[in-house]
Amino acid sequence: MEPTYYTVQKLDGDYAILISDDGVENRVARALLPEETDEGTRLLCEFFSYSIVNS
Repeated sequence: MEPTYYTVQKLDGDYAILISDDGVENRVARALLPEETDEGTRLLCEFFSYSIVNS
């Protein structure tokens, strides 16, 4: 599985709406994301694990 970069577009209750660098929207349970995730946060998804990317 290729690493995928996302930007958190919106936090919606127990879910986050993520947009990949390719423009694909993905809805993910917030429980899967790092605790400090907020709108605008850049994330890297590798092997179904999300981490914050420092730009």
